[in-house]
Amino acid sequence: MTQPSTVLVLGARGRFGLAATRAFAEAGWRVLAQLRPGASGPAIPGVTWLAAQPGETHSLAAAAHGATVVVQGLSPVYTHKAWRRDLPGLTQAAIDVTRALGATLMLPASVYNFGETMPPLLREDTAQAASTFKGQMRIASEAQVRAATLDGRMKAVVIRGGDFFGSGTGSWLDEVMVKDIRGGKFTYPGPMNVPTAWAWLPDMARSFVAVAGQRKQLPAFETLHFAGYSLTGQDWADALADIAWEHGWLPAGGQLHTRSLSWTLMRSLGLVLPKVAALCEMRYQWHTPHSLVNTRMAALTGPEPHTPFPEALRTALAELGLLTSRKEMAAQKRTVVAHAFARSPS
Repeated sequence: MTQPSTVLVLGARGRFGLAATRAFAEAGWRVLAQLRPGASGPAIPGVTWLAAQPGETHSLAAAAHGATVVVQGLSPVYTHKAWRRDLPGLTQAAIDVTRALGATLMLPASVYNFGETMPPLLREDTAQAASTFKGQMRIASEAQVRAATLDGRMKAVVIRGGDFFGSGTGSWLDEVMVKDIRGGKFTYPGPMNVPTAWAWLPDMARSFVAVAGQRKQLPAFETLHFAGYSLTGQDWADALADIAWEHGWLPAGGQLHTRSLSWTLMRSLGLVLPKVAALCEMRYQWHTPHSLVNTRMAALTGPEPHTPFPEALRTALAELGLLTSRKEMAAQKRTVVAHAFARSPS
């Protein structure tokens, strides 16, 4: 009987790490999921949780003996200080264990590398002209990985996606956009008519599995794009309005109230909150139309996993605890209908 392939997921309790852990396990891989000592992970068939610090190369490599793929789910706290201090070390930790295993390292990446002058269509060979601190750090991190592949002891593939949502908290979706959705309010950080790139993490994680299955065809270092969704603020508002109606978050005859994020307030908060200051640096992305072209990915694996946006959004909201059960939703619908009937002219 053929033994399943083995993958080591670093940072498996993070948002992307957990999505990758689930995707590889669902695809039949044996998953070794690293988390920091003292933390715990959910029971998932096919997953073994490994308590270890990221830099414990010897013990991690020993525990992950036979792993042919390493997924980098480790990420610093979203501040300039943390990225400057931690990103090079976390990248090196992933490199070290991958080299010890003679494996292929897979890393999720963002559009930060392209900067404010990025064109509407972002291809794998689009010039990288990062105009922000985080963009420059991302370029340096990818160069660090590329250099580690030059002696043939490991391979690496960077898979770039748009803004992440789904698989837990910590995204624009939950921290800003739907924070007050149960009150019928939607907040958007940019113009409503500008298309930007988005990646639903479960789909992106399934793309990692597909690429891992074709890793022998990869060169020593490769960059691929995950197209995901190209969405405007209006696309989000329309999808959220449907859900708000279904769940009784809007009064009879009412409309979803759409409001713009106050960047003036954000800049003021950034004076005392480093994370907010870091977010303000990336404001240009909301004003710059962009989408990712996945030509190389499609040539390697075929069509990428693509859950219809309304379905992905509902799943993401359910994970955030915002959606009620079907029974509760039916009761809410009856209340809305009764309210509308009572207000209608006789």
